[in-house]
Amino acid sequence: MMEVEVISGRTLDQGATVEEKLTDEYFNAVNYCELSEEDYNALGLAEGDKVKVKTEFGEVVVFAKKSDELPKGVVFIPMGPYANQVIDPSTDSTGMPQFKGVKGSVEKTDENVLSVKELLEVI
Repeated sequence: MMEVEVISGRTLDQGATVEEKLTDEYFNAVNYCELSEEDYNALGLAEGDKVKVKTEFGEVVVFAKKSDELPKGVVFIPMGPYANQVIDPSTDSTGMPQFKGVKGSVEKTDENVLSVKELLEVI
């Protein structure tokens, strides 16, 4: 297990498919976590591997992707139902939760990545 800072935000693929949340295209646009190459390698990850991301707000299993844009100790999950499982739901009266700087952990797992429908049924 590795301690990390979880961040989220919009991506082009997420934005292009946001109106079609139960499609495979949307699922593939939001069901992953990007890690720095150093963290990816330290966890012994390979293409197709899954990770469990945990914070004080919840946990979620997503696919792992290597990023050459993230610093060590930071993971990125595209804005959407998977990121929503691990970010602070409080909006501080703004109507929008904080998507940056959530302390958490990430570890390799053999658990399955739930579909968007399955994920929403669990909530």
